[in-house]
Amino acid sequence: AAVDIQPACLGLYCGRTVLSVNGSVETYGDCGVCPRGQRTDDNKICRECLGSPDRYDWLYLGFMAMLPLVLHWFFIEWYSGKKSSSALLQHLTALLECSVAAAVTLLLSDPMGSLHIRSCPVKKLSDWYTMLYNPSPDYITTVHCTHEAVYPLYTIVFIYYAFCLVLMMLLRPLLVKKIACGLGRSDRFKSIYAALYFFPILTVLQAVGGGLLYYAFPYIILVLSLVTLAVYMSASEVEFFKDLLVRKKRLVVLFSHWLLHAYGIISISKLDKLEQDLPLLALVPAPALFYLMTAKYTEPSRILSEGGNGH
Repeated sequence: AAVDIQPACLGLYCGRTVLSVNGSVETYGDCGVCPRGQRTDDNKICRECLGSPDRYDWLYLGFMAMLPLVLHWFFIEWYSGKKSSSALLQHLTALLECSVAAAVTLLLSDPMGSLHIRSCPVKKLSDWYTMLYNPSPDYITTVHCTHEAVYPLYTIVFIYYAFCLVLMMLLRPLLVKKIACGLGRSDRFKSIYAALYFFPILTVLQAVGGGLLYYAFPYIILVLSLVTLAVYMSASEVEFFKDLLVRKKRLVVLFSHWLLHAYGIISISKLDKLEQDLPLLALVPAPALFYLMTAKYTEPSRILSEGGNGH
């Protein structure tokens, strides 16, 4: 298409919208913000996002979708205690809430009614923070060109969290009131109250650090899964393989951490070269096996007793 010679469009993310197309000639509007679902090309023209998220984009969205689910499970387990037999049902309900919220979010995204979404490619970190790049040509007047250059990776997370919160408020209180008979009246709703705290925190985290999370989430997954696994096994006093086999709950926690390890490794490697990246998944059980094999040598009571005998 022919490009008219017009005054320079300043700013990293300012562009001209296409007003009309006559054959190969396009007519453009004034330099300003691009409409939602569009971003500027190399000629500072707003173009519609017609691509699809790549594998890494989907892994990022999966990570952001897992955050509320993992936090739900953590607080349900934390507040259910040993007296309540309703924890499993609450876990399944939380999984149902997040799954339905994810499906509804995808169905309502463009194109509507499909699990596929239309997106713009992420080129650099600044794409997530277009509000920081509004130009001031005369150092007095600011041209506001803030738009979602990473459409829809930024806003779709907020929509998902909103649906998660609505579904939780519709389903969980009724469920907990009926089945959480092993808990006191004040304790049975604590996992719901916790969600009312962590959802705003997750929203602020996405609003402020969405771009940083996009590039760092694989390493965050690996570090957090390793730390939480070590803390859990230490707090549960898991020392030998038979401890895991006797208590199936511990085995479930171990497999959950292994899945997180695998997710982190896949996110880092992106599985671009299967013959090179798939063998890395063999490292998933390594931290847990190392802990189980060395736990008996690092038991505090044994170290103290051997130190006393040495003296």
